[in-house]
Amino acid sequence: MTKEMIAYVTEKTRELMAADSCCPEARAAAEAWLAAVGTASEAAETKKYLAELEQDITSIDGLIAFASSQTAIAAFGEEAARGLLAHAKQIKAEGAQYCDCPACTAAKAILDKKAELL
Repeated sequence: MTKEMIAYVTEKTRELMAADSCCPEARAAAEAWLAAVGTASEAAETKKYLAELEQDITSIDGLIAFASSQTAIAAFGEEAARGLLAHAKQIKAEGAQYCDCPACTAAKAILDKKAELL
């Protein structure tokens, strides 16, 4: 992995970890990857990190399903859940394939470099 690639993924990883929408599993995988950079375990941790991001990134249809759910209403309130649903439908109509929250945006940026990372 080039220094430039490490710098890019490190930046996106920090963005992911700073996002309120980052789940604990992704945060733990991010921390483990950062700790492994430059060590003998870097390649193995990179594979684990990418696998975790693939599991955690939310598809646009997943976001729409969540925003339509009672869980979203309970978490955000009815009005905010309705707004999230409208937003999700709008970005899907514009061609989005994934949720555009900060955590999913950072995860997608990292996953877009998967071939270069492995």
